Amino acid sequence: MRLVIARCQVDYVGRLTAHLPMAQRLLLVKADGSVSIHSDDRAYKPLNWMSPPCWLIEEPDLWVVQNKAGEKLIISLAEVLHDSKHELGPEPGLVKDGVEADLQKLLAEHVTTLGEGWTLVRREFPTAIGPVDLMCRDSSGSSVAVEIKRRGEIDGVEQLTRYLELLNRDPLLAPVSGVFAAQQIRPQARTLAEDRGIRCVVLDYDALRGIESDEFRLF
Repeated sequence: MRLVIARCQVDYVGRLTAHLPMAQRLLLVKADGSVSIHSDDRAYKPLNWMSPPCWLIEEPDLWVVQNKAGEKLIISLAEVLHDSKHELGPEPGLVKDGVEADLQKLLAEHVTTLGEGWTLVRREFPTAIGPVDLMCRDSSGSSVAVEIKRRGEIDGVEQLTRYLELLNRDPLLAPVSGVFAAQQIRPQARTLAEDRGIRCVVLDYDALRGIESDEFRLF
């Protein structure tokens, strides 16, 4: 991985245009060829990025990142403060909580829990920034990305938002909607998800396993 801290201006030219004025930012160039631009906030979410396959053309004060669709990230460098490369080695992958992994498997087997006529496309659907738990199609055939958590927190909503932004760049998948599924969803996470058009689903682990709960139910 290459880390560059620089004062830069960034322009995206493609299906739409976007401009980041001159400021100090972190540029990440990963081994898969992806390039992303980060500020000192927004957690892990980049300000802009180019996903692989893409290529980087470097000149002394200018980077041009282009993909096969002809979209470009044009990065104008005013000052480079740091430039280093680091070998991270093989990635062992995310080891999920046992209950969370079981929820994913059970929901994949009973995907109609999310809606009548739904079908599973794939578990652990690959993207350039990590796998989506489930990729599904709803009854109308539209793509739906499902992120599954044991406890639904704001960071899980942010994670799904990042997946959706990337997946919706793929014309073969778009439009892709999102479902945030968990055994418990915190009110703040639900509010954020619904504000972003993401549907929230509370999962009953025992019901998915075919075990009736002993608790009294009002509905």
